Amino acid sequence: MNSSKPIFWRDARLPHVELRKVSDGRKVCYAPHSHTQWSIGAITEGESTYQYREALFHVRAGDLVLMNPEWVHSCNPIDNQPWAYLMLYVDTGWLTDLRFRAGLLPEARWQDMATATLSEPLWYDRYCRMAECLLDARRDLLDKQTEVVEFLSDLMQKLARQPVVPQPDAPDTLTELARYLDNHTTEDVSLDTLCEISGYSAGHLIRAFRHYFGLTPHAYLLNRRIQLGRLELANGTPIAEAALNTGFADQPHFQRTFKRLMAATPNQYRQPSTDHQIQATDCKQ
Repeated sequence: MNSSKPIFWRDARLPHVELRKVSDGRKVCYAPHSHTQWSIGAITEGESTYQYREALFHVRAGDLVLMNPEWVHSCNPIDNQPWAYLMLYVDTGWLTDLRFRAGLLPEARWQDMATATLSEPLWYDRYCRMAECLLDARRDLLDKQTEVVEFLSDLMQKLARQPVVPQPDAPDTLTELARYLDNHTTEDVSLDTLCEISGYSAGHLIRAFRHYFGLTPHAYLLNRRIQLGRLELANGTPIAEAALNTGFADQPHFQRTFKRLMAATPNQYRQPSTDHQIQATDCKQ
């Protein structure tokens, strides 16, 4: 198997989690993007940069990186040096419910976590054990469910003890603008329309939106389309149809944008690997 080809693991019986494995990340370059899911990744080999909003981290094998939903980030190689990672995407609603039922949230509403990186061997080893279980086709469903719930429940308990760093809320006008983009993701939205809605000039709108959301309105819209495209592809929608359903003019534009934000082709993402058994994680140092 080509070691530079990403592996995507999904199981319809565990719809709240998805795992990505990259064994050779030298050519895996992400543009700034965000996910609707909460994410946690393990650097399993080498080192890389981790841009998380305004903060820049240098992470290496043995480190975990954590990402709140909707927080703009990117991880990229350093000077073409080898690096490898495992990334778990967790449905935000499911994780919110897990935290709420554990008494870690005052209400069943998502609350961001302050921790961006974790460099503790205990948690790294537990993460890798969970990932290895998910990738192993020989492991039972109950085994996989247990590993996921136990790891995330215990980690949420640990993270709940960390101080919460409040983030400045975007002005209501910009929040409404983001909501408008969310509701018109597949449409051809114009800057003139956004200026009319907000009352901002074009230049001020772009600067202010990027300040609070980490992306320009256009980049935000493209990111939303790609996240919608992920759902389409995961559900088996053909690539050409997914492109049209998510607002792209044609399939090549969808493929280029998907590759730039996801560091994988739509076809690689749409067809998760069935080779989940041997050398699943390479986590041990």
